Amino acid sequence: MNIRSFVIFILFFSVGQVFGQWPGKSEQTQQVLLPNGWKLSPAGTSIPLGDLPLNMQLSSSGSLLAVTNNGQSGQSVQLIDPRNGKIIDERVLAKSWYGLAFTNDEKHLYVSGGNDNWILNFKLKDGKFGHSDTIKLGKVWPKEKIGPAGIAVNRANTTLFVVTKEDSSVYVIDPARRQVLKRIQLPAIAYSCLLSPDENRLYVSLWGGRSVAVLNTSTSLIEKLIPVGDHPNELLLNRKGNYLFVANANDNTVSVISTSSNKVIEVIATTLYATQLTGSTTNGLALSDNEKTLFIANADNNCLAVFDISKPGASASMGFIPVGWYPTNVKTLGNKILVTNGKGNTSLPNPQGPQPVAKVDNSGYHMGSTANSRLQYIGGLFKGSLSLIPIPKPEQLKEYTKQVYANTPFNDQRTVVADGETGNPIPRKLGEKSPIKHVFYIIKENRTYDQVLGDLPGGNGDSSLTLFGRTITPNQHNFARDYVLLDNFYVDAEVSADGHNWSMAAYATDIVEKTWPTSYGGRGGSTTFEGGRPVTYPKDGFIWDYCQRAGVTYRSYGEFGNYQKANIKSLQGHMGPHSPGFNMDITDQVRVEAWMHDFDSLVVAGTVPQFNTLRISNDHTSGQKIGKVSPQAAVADNDYAVGRFLEHLSHSPIWKESVVFILEDDAQNGPDHIDAHRSPAFVLGPYVKRNKAVHTMYSTSGFLRTMELILGLPPMSQYDAGAMPLFECFTNIPDFTPYTAIKPLINLDTRNTARNESSRRSEFFNFAKEDSVPDLELNEVVWKSVKGEDSTMPAPKRSAFVILEKKKKADEDDK
Repeated sequence: MNIRSFVIFILFFSVGQVFGQWPGKSEQTQQVLLPNGWKLSPAGTSIPLGDLPLNMQLSSSGSLLAVTNNGQSGQSVQLIDPRNGKIIDERVLAKSWYGLAFTNDEKHLYVSGGNDNWILNFKLKDGKFGHSDTIKLGKVWPKEKIGPAGIAVNRANTTLFVVTKEDSSVYVIDPARRQVLKRIQLPAIAYSCLLSPDENRLYVSLWGGRSVAVLNTSTSLIEKLIPVGDHPNELLLNRKGNYLFVANANDNTVSVISTSSNKVIEVIATTLYATQLTGSTTNGLALSDNEKTLFIANADNNCLAVFDISKPGASASMGFIPVGWYPTNVKTLGNKILVTNGKGNTSLPNPQGPQPVAKVDNSGYHMGSTANSRLQYIGGLFKGSLSLIPIPKPEQLKEYTKQVYANTPFNDQRTVVADGETGNPIPRKLGEKSPIKHVFYIIKENRTYDQVLGDLPGGNGDSSLTLFGRTITPNQHNFARDYVLLDNFYVDAEVSADGHNWSMAAYATDIVEKTWPTSYGGRGGSTTFEGGRPVTYPKDGFIWDYCQRAGVTYRSYGEFGNYQKANIKSLQGHMGPHSPGFNMDITDQVRVEAWMHDFDSLVVAGTVPQFNTLRISNDHTSGQKIGKVSPQAAVADNDYAVGRFLEHLSHSPIWKESVVFILEDDAQNGPDHIDAHRSPAFVLGPYVKRNKAVHTMYSTSGFLRTMELILGLPPMSQYDAGAMPLFECFTNIPDFTPYTAIKPLINLDTRNTARNESSRRSEFFNFAKEDSVPDLELNEVVWKSVKGEDSTMPAPKRSAFVILEKKKKADEDDK
């Protein structure tokens, strides 16, 4: 090794030791490190697709592959030459969702029109889209709530079957006359459907019903409900139709059904380890040509599970294949495997921020935006991809399997014993004691690291992106200075819909992940993601359910509820009685004072719960809507509230055995030069280290894992089980010094008065519920409120000396 190589090696090693790992591709291993701590190394080759490809279908000859893209930004349907891996045609759609079906003669493609509540009938010629007809199921959302999903068509193209996720039905349609013949009610929301080879039966996966419905196509009667796993989605029949395979996303399994008896003969576990923890998210199925091998897409494990099914009822695992981020569907064509990766092949920074937008309609949703703005908003930032993988030989499959395990931070041992160190206040397993008895968990709304802490010395920030620096958030800056600075923390979510689920369960189900982009794109659909619909829940519930089962006392102040009204059963009787949910017309001072009042009475009674969740959320802001609190004042209100919270707690009798965790549920409302998921987060308490920069990579799930270890709770998913606990932030030598809140440096009642383009756009915003506002619009409005109406986001900075820059920061930290 020459001197130059040696210096580079030492420099890289020292930076790695100080700064830990950062998201992105490793030139050494070629793995892509995601901000959640999982890695990607997709097999085969790939081509880019649109935003959130959910479904793909092969034509009968295999000459055409159709893909439907159903994300937050642009939606479309694509035609691909699957043998050469080339996109040959594309149509942009106003709305779409999952449903696709070729006719047997390959002259038509039926496509779900999503919440427009119609089916598009595209005529095909020479592999291209021709004219399309519209088959209406009902009036457009919200006049009627239908939501067409899976589609099946008979071989003669005389009958079309459409299942729905909003009104839970089967629509039987005459496509020639474009007429609905029958509507058959189902007992739960549906996902996909398949016709039996003789076309006498229609199999329907009841996404919210843990069963498959067997519909007699002659009588239109449901003959049988076959119990399967939780969240059944994709269905697959072998050619003879005697075996039906059902992917069950919420319990990581595939049910194998004998169609002659309508009974499950086998359940295939798709996980990498023997675990009951959610987090594989099984949601795609394909058979090899000889039908002896089953390929199963595990969305949250970023892989395919491969099984030998040559002996029905006695399937055997063969290994795993690494694919892209969140695989949603899998097909085979000859010796090739085709996989749609819902989030593509990497995470990305968004230094230009999610802006601008062309215009908004009367509902406040954006009607169009530039390509750059779509790329910079986290909701549409991660474009999907299509992996094309030759079916591996046994030796290659062994190598792929090793790679999948190397990409995965979760393992069965970490479920039992977490990473940590002897003598640390954070236990490593159940049964070990901690000096910390009370956990306070504060959830805020939607900020990135650079927006708030980008101006902080010692952190890897970009101050040109900072909107709410020290003058607006003096308490949060003090938290990072006086306790631990975390500049390598990432939320697991993209937006609040999945963010509150990740924040409370270390997981968001496939129903949440696949439906929030529709509503966030202004395309309608059910939106009660914060405990409002049991169909969206993780299999074993949220952290409060785990507390209830373990006998851990708990209370929630505004999270998953509003005052005394709880959104989920386990929170009934456990809500802070005076604590509001999301409401931008209520200040965070009201929220913290409601907690103080309740807390003081509990202290006197000696009944302060072990686990406390608090919503302190006005950093969301109301944009520049005339008469509303300005963005700076809203964020300053939020900062003072968390400062007052810590002051009050630190002067209480239980401070000596307490810890406070603060994070944003998501980071969607702004730019960040490292990754769009990077967000400010804080850990505070007597057992937390002082004046320390910790550059270890952490996630929402890692925060939850730390809380679980303190409280004596098991992990809730593969994500918190595999995440790094925050033991490096803690010390066994406590410092009981109380905190004194810094009063706001600006007037918290500063109102928006300027009449300009931003205030005009803000008038259309709906702030009654979090994230009901189009974030592309809101983020630009907030930026302009701070930087000036004529300002634009700065261009991204690029450097060939990333390692040297990080080394410089490390040296500054050491000083």
